Amino acid sequence: MIAGAAGLGVVAGVCTGYVIQAGRPPTKLPSLSQPVVAQAKGTVEPLSAADDRRVKTDGDLRKLLLKRPEGARATDFGSSDGWMDLADYASDFKKPTGAFKDELQSEFRRAAQTTWQTGTYTVEIRLVQYHQVSAPGAAKRVEEQRYWAEREPDTNSSPLPGTGDGMVYVHRTPKAASGYQPEYSAEALASRGDIYMDVWISDTQPIPENKIMELAERQVAQL
Repeated sequence: MIAGAAGLGVVAGVCTGYVIQAGRPPTKLPSLSQPVVAQAKGTVEPLSAADDRRVKTDGDLRKLLLKRPEGARATDFGSSDGWMDLADYASDFKKPTGAFKDELQSEFRRAAQTTWQTGTYTVEIRLVQYHQVSAPGAAKRVEEQRYWAEREPDTNSSPLPGTGDGMVYVHRTPKAASGYQPEYSAEALASRGDIYMDVWISDTQPIPENKIMELAERQVAQL
């Protein structure tokens, strides 16, 4: 009986609310029409070459690479003219054939490279550009490389400022081979539009993070 009474009370309250609302005068609704915005006249001036990023990235890709520091010397493994074709680029992977096919699917366009050696350390920088008609090839390349870099044991990582996906990795365990000095390495990677950036440093001594970070930030600024 108590439950039935409570239910009737709720129903009565709802009905009373409808009756009160029905007795009120209707509220005037705002007009559906909106003021007409006058169309601007004249033509839009195109971006200047300094402001149009496509002018920069569609030009000579090698000009976006950092310049070799004064006193540094070129290494033997860099290309003679600064360009890398797809075959050369894929040959540096552990599985060149698979890398070649993957880069074709990612719409590889072109790649530029610079290398130098100063004292005991060596620097290699690559810029890889993609057509990006059907997929974001540069961002995909960053994602793939981050996966492999983070699998390396004893590796420190930090975000690369000024980028959305950039990372810096310092590998603390050197690679050792019989008859050779141990080789430490650090890398930085990021994408900017249709360009994938890869920066490597190798040395016979441990590499401080600020060394690879400073180099990577300068290269990002070039893009």
